[in-house]
Amino acid sequence: MLYFELGDFVTHPDCPDWGIGQVQSIVGMNVTVNFEHVGKQLINCVHVDLLVASEKNMTPPISS
Repeated sequence: MLYFELGDFVTHPDCPDWGIGQVQSIVGMNVTVNFEHVGKQLINCVHVDLLVASEKNMTPPISS
């Protein structure tokens, strides 16, 4: 069972250097996430338990 939905922010437990990612699509247990440092990645959630990012881990948007 997945504990997040489209648009949620997540982290990969084995790849913290990827940064925070936003869930772009969910098809069954396959989730496409756009991570800060590595871009779009297709994650099979049968093998990886993505973690919902807490607000304390998120960086505020940069003002222009």
